Amino acid sequence: MKLNEIRDNPGARKSRVRVGRGIGSGLGKTAGRGQKGQKSREGVSINGFEGGQMPLHMRIPKRGFNNLFAKDYAEVNIGQLQKLVDAGKLGKGTIDHAALKAAGVARGGRDGVRLLGKGSLSAKLSFRVAGVSAGARAAVEAAGGSIEVIEVVPRAEKAAAKKGTARAARKG
Repeated sequence: MKLNEIRDNPGARKSRVRVGRGIGSGLGKTAGRGQKGQKSREGVSINGFEGGQMPLHMRIPKRGFNNLFAKDYAEVNIGQLQKLVDAGKLGKGTIDHAALKAAGVARGGRDGVRLLGKGSLSAKLSFRVAGVSAGARAAVEAAGGSIEVIEVVPRAEKAAAKKGTARAARKG
């Protein structure tokens, strides 16, 4: 086989159907949309519309709310950390959000990492995290490790504190 002989498999690339292009195509005139009515027109959205009856999404009672001030922590169990230590991916120095992210256990977590106590820990480790459960703290300290809980300042608060500082620096 040569490079100039490489081809797609037959039927691998199918061109789109061009509707409304004459009676001989089989999809001419009404272009497969049937006769008249709202659905035959262009630019119509009727998702959830039930012909004037109160739609289902409005009939069902609402429940709960989204807390704007909720903290978003990446939750990491100590059992996962022990596996990483055994595999040699963790262990040197203080373990923080960046180290856990690099190891692939802390996904997301805009407000930092929170240690949880599922599993067991035998390695002596030191942590710098945004939060820790009581069970996780007890397990880490029982293994001879240490935990430093840091205060993570939300981005909105940082921006509010920073606001006007550049202008003040230029003036004074």
